[in-house]
Amino acid sequence: MPINTCVFDAYGTLFDVNAAARIAANEPDRKVFKEVWPSVSSIWRMKQLQYSWLRSITGSYIDFWSITQNSLDFALETHKLQNDLVLKERLLALYWELQPYSEVSQMLKDLKENGIKTAILSNGSPEMLSGAVKSSNLNELIDEIISVETVKIFKPSARVYEQVENIIGCSKANVLFVSSNGWDIAGAAGFGFTTAWVNRLKDPIDRLPNKPMHIVEDLTSIPSFFQINFSH
Repeated sequence: MPINTCVFDAYGTLFDVNAAARIAANEPDRKVFKEVWPSVSSIWRMKQLQYSWLRSITGSYIDFWSITQNSLDFALETHKLQNDLVLKERLLALYWELQPYSEVSQMLKDLKENGIKTAILSNGSPEMLSGAVKSSNLNELIDEIISVETVKIFKPSARVYEQVENIIGCSKANVLFVSSNGWDIAGAAGFGFTTAWVNRLKDPIDRLPNKPMHIVEDLTSIPSFFQINFSH
């Protein structure tokens, strides 16, 4: 069965999760934050993931925007910045409009020109994802935005990946799933998707079942997969 649908994770895959802190750090009157922003951004992201996994395991779901705010609170307090409410609000506003990686727009255009259906499958809430897609002018390049909000459990639960079949109406055999997160790739591969891991940081492969079928350094080469790898 031909692969004709490309499904992307959002945060860290299409959108740069470090962009919010990086931009804020270079704004006026951010001298203290400028020194610690890489650490704040890293902790923010780590806690986002940890809280999503723990809430899935314990059955205590809240939406990803709430998790994002809770995670930022933890990251700021780690660096004694919890009382800087102006900084907090600025970071949250920037996260709502995260920058895409430089190759994203052209890559999606290439997929669409080749008749490939495109979708996002993300832990993000529908409003967050819509905000990021609109602010990046990707509306016309993404056919479907699928949030875990529908099933109220986070990736890598199989119930999340199942939404691709339910909402798009395709078989798992039709899908290339693309993510920068090794644990997400493991979950998607275990569900039955063909997978491509975007390893921007040249990390080792996670010690998990279901290894990535393909590994790329960025998203530039994704359209070529449909022209070469999946043409038969």
